Amino acid sequence: MDTYQNQKDSPAWVAFVWISFVVSSVLMVIGIWYLPVDVWVKGYFAMGFFFTIGSTFSLAKTLRDQYEMRRTVV
Repeated sequence: MDTYQNQKDSPAWVAFVWISFVVSSVLMVIGIWYLPVDVWVKGYFAMGFFFTIGSTFSLAKTLRDQYEMRRTVV
């Protein structure tokens, strides 16, 4: 049976990923907040933004699970 080494991300990479996620999310929310349109348009953009974040996490988890499944089933 093959043994696999777990690849571990560096703490700097993990910090970069979280910081970039938080900064981009905050800037997007600020951009929507100050957008010179009616409040219902801002709500529509905000709803789309949050659904995009949720679907991105779901996609990333699904791809990771598929990769793990292929890696463990030889």
